[in-house]
Amino acid sequence: MIRFNNVTKVYPRAVPGATALTKVSFRLAKGEFVFLTGPSGAGKTTLLKLLYMEERPTTGEVLVSDYNSRDIKRREIPRLRRRLGIVFQDFRLLEDLTAEQNVAFALEVTGTPRANIPGRVARALTQVGLGAKARAYPKELSGGEQQRVAFARALVNDPFVLIADEPTGNLDERAARGIFQILREINALGTAVLMATHNLELVRSSNYRSIELDHGQIVFDSAEAPVQNVEGR
Repeated sequence: MIRFNNVTKVYPRAVPGATALTKVSFRLAKGEFVFLTGPSGAGKTTLLKLLYMEERPTTGEVLVSDYNSRDIKRREIPRLRRRLGIVFQDFRLLEDLTAEQNVAFALEVTGTPRANIPGRVARALTQVGLGAKARAYPKELSGGEQQRVAFARALVNDPFVLIADEPTGNLDERAARGIFQILREINALGTAVLMATHNLELVRSSNYRSIELDHGQIVFDSAEAPVQNVEGR
């Protein structure tokens, strides 16, 4: 479903030696849950950007469903992203819209028939436990609740994979646990999850696969033996 084949990403206009990823290869299977870990600057965010084609590899290829980074056309990228659910650390909600309006917006921009929107929005908000706060504005919600709205927005288009970039990074421990439980439930329903995180306690407390990046290389994949060595480790 998702495959990185010998992917290297270099930012030529950055400081000398700005190689974000070096010869990264892995697969994410349908319905799988994978943690992406590693220190700041290890390449996690770059890897996710390559996945939803905000960036392209310098060498190698990224395959996502039927799309290949080598030949995907610019006009096809929005179509790909509509099949993905993407959640960020900073929520990215529209402050002047209610929770249900924020979620509905994700359907409106994809041309969903207007008559179908209310039911799908209600289902997504209920799925994340916010059905009772559909008409609340972001400023009226806690950080954990705002992140739940962001998850509902990501889920409303029924993605085949949910990409979460540090979704618990701005939350306290209790809220983080609640978000993780939502991710588990989403995965149990068949949606693949790729979650970048610094929260190693969450990683250790679960049996999900974990991939560790360091200096732009995969240094550990719990589905395999350690795959690479990085000087100084």
